[in-house]
Amino acid sequence: MSRELYFLRSSEQKIVIDMFKYAHPDKSEELKKYTEFFGFTDKDLGLYALVDGEIAGAIFSRRLNIDEAPRMSVAIVPKFKKQGVGIFMMEQFLQEAAALYNELTIDISAKPKALKFYEKFGFEKENDSFLLTKKLEKKEVVRPTDGYDPTHWMD
Repeated sequence: MSRELYFLRSSEQKIVIDMFKYAHPDKSEELKKYTEFFGFTDKDLGLYALVDGEIAGAIFSRRLNIDEAPRMSVAIVPKFKKQGVGIFMMEQFLQEAAALYNELTIDISAKPKALKFYEKFGFEKENDSFLLTKKLEKKEVVRPTDGYDPTHWMD
């Protein structure tokens, strides 16, 4: 099984739109807020994973309000669940995000069973809500040498 990571570019907004339904199955009415003009500003960061040449998932974040931490979305295509794709993406995404942000949040109201996954990465629950927050520590970003080329454009 070959795995590769790529940055989400503004020209790949369709990937964000296609992955949104896996990240937020209950928020289709908010699609535009999370995806419109994705990647055109420094408020946005994202990457996606290919497994054997097929899009397996994506993680993307967007600062929705200037005074709030960026909101992260994690999407895994169902046929790639339980294969380590989420861990593969999350490890790199958190490094990339720490270079830009001080913290991240994620709303797990549609996927409360995912709490343990996020806790493994240091996310903490805010009160009794479904909003999790992670403080990010600035470190040198280490990128894998296999396939992770920030200059690569998907054909």
